Amino acid sequence: MRALERLSALAARLAGAVASLATVLCLALICWSVAARYLFGAPQPWIDKAAGWLVVALVLLGAPEAQRRFEHIGVDIAVGRIGPRLARLARLLGVVSVAAVAAILLDAGLEAVAFSRLVGLMTDIEGVPQWWIHALLPIGASVLLLVALVQALALLAGREPPCLPHDEDGLPRDSLARGE
Repeated sequence: MRALERLSALAARLAGAVASLATVLCLALICWSVAARYLFGAPQPWIDKAAGWLVVALVLLGAPEAQRRFEHIGVDIAVGRIGPRLARLARLLGVVSVAAVAAILLDAGLEAVAFSRLVGLMTDIEGVPQWWIHALLPIGASVLLLVALVQALALLAGREPPCLPHDEDGLPRDSLARGE
């Protein structure tokens, strides 16, 4: 189980690093686009498309790392007041829900890639096939699915998932809210 946890953490961190790179690249492209348009009078329309794809990349590839760290949107105050058994059940329900959504996204992404490859869809940028962009969906979804399944297995085994936020005493953060 520990090896699987390390593998999912490595995959999520790698995806998160690529998402960070996409963020920086998007910022650089937008700055270049503004400079080209307003300083040099030479707009670069391809940059808007590329920046949009980079935003998709940063969201899809950043989600697994956010899930791994339990930094996604949640209702910590409610989980912190329902007791340890129900808190574990709530976390399990949450990670299983994330896994289900990731599985749906993975399936849809694989279909999108297969279709765009089959019909030879191309982007507005010459030489860039649409399936390159569509591939972001199954890549991000597969890492998200791996992370969520590992978290679910840890919870089912009676352990706290790795990276569950803890207080300074090592207790899950929601235990602190209950005063335990």
